[in-house]
Amino acid sequence: MVRVVVETPPEATGCRTCGVIAHSHGRREVRLIDVPCFGRPVRLIWRKRTWRCAEEKCPTKKFTEQRDDLAGPRALLTARACWWAINQLRREHASVAGLARQLGTTWRTVWRSIQPLLEAMAADPTRFEHVSSLGVDEHIWHHVNTKPIAEGGRGPKELTGMVDLSRDQQGRVRARLLDLVPGRSGKAYADWLAERGEGFRSGVKIAALDPFQGYKTAIADQLEDAVAVLDAFHVVKLGTAAVDECRRRVQQQTTGHRGRTGDPLYGIQKLLRAGAEKLTDKQWARLEKAIAARPEEHLQVWIAWSCAQQLRSAYRHRDPVEGRKIALKVLAAFPTCPVPEIARLGRTLKRWKEAFLAYFDTNRSNNGGTEAINGLIELHRRVARGFRNRDNYRLRMLLIGGGLAHPHLK
Repeated sequence: MVRVVVETPPEATGCRTCGVIAHSHGRREVRLIDVPCFGRPVRLIWRKRTWRCAEEKCPTKKFTEQRDDLAGPRALLTARACWWAINQLRREHASVAGLARQLGTTWRTVWRSIQPLLEAMAADPTRFEHVSSLGVDEHIWHHVNTKPIAEGGRGPKELTGMVDLSRDQQGRVRARLLDLVPGRSGKAYADWLAERGEGFRSGVKIAALDPFQGYKTAIADQLEDAVAVLDAFHVVKLGTAAVDECRRRVQQQTTGHRGRTGDPLYGIQKLLRAGAEKLTDKQWARLEKAIAARPEEHLQVWIAWSCAQQLRSAYRHRDPVEGRKIALKVLAAFPTCPVPEIARLGRTLKRWKEAFLAYFDTNRSNNGGTEAINGLIELHRRVARGFRNRDNYRLRMLLIGGGLAHPHLK
């Protein structure tokens, strides 16, 4: 362990209460935890000056010097160590337990030292300014008791996350997590939007979402001036799921059992999830051979896969105008498709027509940034091996999701 002794230079100091020049009253040593050095923990010994007020009528008799740039009152970590730990959590995906080992202290000491700094940044209202594009998605934050927190549980498993998807001056999206609220419902989203105030809501022009009617209703109620955009990833996922469902249905109808090794459709299940432009000649041959094995029955699978590729091509087209034309053809053709899974998909897209087509009218706005934030959240859940406190979870995820700002954050 490295020990460092520091003290402030002598200087005239006035009483905090009356301002009269105070007299020296000796020193007292305070032990602080500082940033690790040379791979070892560091203990900073601060020889604090103590003072005695010379004014007899002053209620302050003695006081000790304070330097907030070094450490706060009754602090255990130096200010430098606190911000080092916060940056390690954010940039290096460290765990609090790992930081505690490096600092030579406990998890509780580290967290209690940095928690007030995180709470102060989370309470800053300026972090909600200049949001023009908003994304929303949900995720599961725990897998245990869902009783209310007051009854010893951890509350709802689901949390709804709001993400800023605004573009910078270069037109790139810099996604940052704005907040996490308990529950997965339109009400949870609507209540959060209502709390933000009219100034925030009027600034949001684009709202990306998954095909969940609750979120759509909340956007319609609270973001009247915003354009709802159905996420491209989830639309393509729906198309791929329709092909899978068709394949499984035809498999059961033709063989009477689930797919097995040697069954033609079972052998191409992964190929049916790939894009046509990515298939090699060998894979094309496997696909065509499987369909030709029972052409009358397997034709439905081929039609479903072709429809999914058409849907995918709308998003892949370099020209949004041409992509929109393909999307209009999809809306016109899918609902009447003889394959029931594709017909159901067509009815779903028709019900979401405006949000589906908005992708091509809003410079390809999507919920991809929100999914990226969810990826970071899942990473830190694994690093921490789970969370027990939802408030601590929210602060950690706001930090790693870019929702907190401060000059000390790199």
